[in-house]
Amino acid sequence: MSSAPVSSSLSNALPDLHAILGVEIGAELLEQALTHRSWAYEHPGSPHNERLEFLGDSILGQAVTVMLYTAHPDLDEGDLAKRRASLVSSVALAEVARRIGLGEHLRLGRGEELTGGRDKSSILADTVEAIIGASYISLGGDAATELVLRLIVPLLDNPERFGAAMDPKTSLQELSTRLGRGLPTYLVTDSGPDHSKRFHAIVILGSDEIAAGDGSSKKHAEMAAALEAWTLLQAGTA
Repeated sequence: MSSAPVSSSLSNALPDLHAILGVEIGAELLEQALTHRSWAYEHPGSPHNERLEFLGDSILGQAVTVMLYTAHPDLDEGDLAKRRASLVSSVALAEVARRIGLGEHLRLGRGEELTGGRDKSSILADTVEAIIGASYISLGGDAATELVLRLIVPLLDNPERFGAAMDPKTSLQELSTRLGRGLPTYLVTDSGPDHSKRFHAIVILGSDEIAAGDGSSKKHAEMAAALEAWTLLQAGTA
């Protein structure tokens, strides 16, 4: 590991991050886990998180596999594989990252910052894996496994929302139809220059604007809006 000092912004955020994660990862390792390659490219000599991500992916898969195998002795190999695939997917990990507010702690290059990198599912998911890898190096296998379960198990506490997060537009369509609200439509607008556009989507049911969402692409904005609309309909507040 580099002996470079940890940035002051991260030092200030460490107590909050440790409280959220429930583990105290070494400061330099945690900083590396939060560092996207776009930042490292603009700051030569700074390590980025891709090696930690590689390690964390393996630890994540093993921990989830053992958890599912132990918790569901009645499921066959095919069902276990499907559940594992959904729990370790980028969508699931991005949901985890958003739940704990990880995006605000990322170290991104200017390009990613301008194009909404703090809410890109791929970047968020990769960072979760990198943090898992950092916890393994810093604290060992048992602590890393405990971190995986602490992050992943809440997805199982609300299986309907987890399913909706995997495919929010389909889930919203099914729910709105079941409730007799008709099929949703989307109104999407964009703003900003071509190289850094941001998209804003509104979900409309009948003549009512139900929810809105933003994203770095039309697809991501619609998905964000659909998940918010699904959440409101499910709660009976829209």
